[in-house]
Amino acid sequence: MTVKRQRRSPEFKSKVALAALKGDKTLAQLSSEFGVCSVQISQWKAQLLQQLPNAFQHQERPVRAETLTAPLYQEIGRLKMELDWLKKKALELTLEAKRASVDPHHPRISIRRQCDLLGLNRSSYYVGDSWGTQTQENLEIMERLDRQYTAVPTYGSRRMTAWLRREGYDVNRKRIQRLMQLMGLEGLAPKPGKCKSHPEHEIYPYLLRSVSIDRPNQVWSTDITYLPMNSGFLYLVAVIDWHSRYVLSWGLSNTLDATFCIEALEEALSQGTPEIFNTDQGSQFTSKAFLGPLKDREIRISMDGRGRALDNIFVERFWRTLKYEWLYLNDYQEVRELKLGLREYMKFYNEQRLHSSLRYRTPQEVHFTTPGSMAV
Repeated sequence: MTVKRQRRSPEFKSKVALAALKGDKTLAQLSSEFGVCSVQISQWKAQLLQQLPNAFQHQERPVRAETLTAPLYQEIGRLKMELDWLKKKALELTLEAKRASVDPHHPRISIRRQCDLLGLNRSSYYVGDSWGTQTQENLEIMERLDRQYTAVPTYGSRRMTAWLRREGYDVNRKRIQRLMQLMGLEGLAPKPGKCKSHPEHEIYPYLLRSVSIDRPNQVWSTDITYLPMNSGFLYLVAVIDWHSRYVLSWGLSNTLDATFCIEALEEALSQGTPEIFNTDQGSQFTSKAFLGPLKDREIRISMDGRGRALDNIFVERFWRTLKYEWLYLNDYQEVRELKLGLREYMKFYNEQRLHSSLRYRTPQEVHFTTPGSMAV
């Protein structure tokens, strides 16, 4: 029996892509809300980002945006009003009563829509269901992977699989490979037969071997890490000065695209110009859009060697500090809460946290008082 592929309207795809672009929910939350797999949401978001510049190109017969969007906004407004009214009524119902109210065999209203109207999280409805349990189990495994990788970044998929089995998880290597790829994790040990880089992306040599880093704005570096939450996960990018450990900028995204990395780079460059900028060879950092601002300012570009654990050691140390001192001590349920907590920690890290490697001074003190630093 063949399964008929569900076709989505352009309006629906735009709505989902805009929700993903807004960034106030994880992919898991968006997937549950719209009933679309996370991979599809990532693709729609990427397509939206790619097509946005075309919206501002010259047209012979310009069409007013209000003409195109007014009916959609009116419909959204009407549905939101109805939804708010129903949710107020549903507040009086218990969780079990809400679950019992859902009719999985309704001919016209989907389970997702029924849960939305009742103010019921769809994952709460699927308690005991294999789909819901599997998703929650994957999130639990990904959190364990993140903790173990932060502690032992040399572990690849084979060792991670063996370690998880010792911890009582019935997993195979293929599953762990898929989850680690989704998280952006890769063991730091050298690997034979490494795949080639994207042919359209430029790769630069590593320039920092045996270089003495003795002043601010001599070397900046950036990297991406994975932040687990109970309701999904986010990706964090940060730009750090190697000498002072000062975090110049950071950004969050629910997808692993280049846009939030470019925004973090532009924010950092608004504060000064480094002599050398170091990244890894990830596609986010080898794209023309990311390298362009560096070339325009004649900043020397350095990239980590493949399989080298120490080429970007200062950023890796910062990720470890951030996770053990802040992330693992908190239990964030919503993206908004995590953003507020992260903003507070970054401020604490830059302005108050004393570093033994900085002779017990703060990154801010070293970055703005050391000779050769740039005042903002």
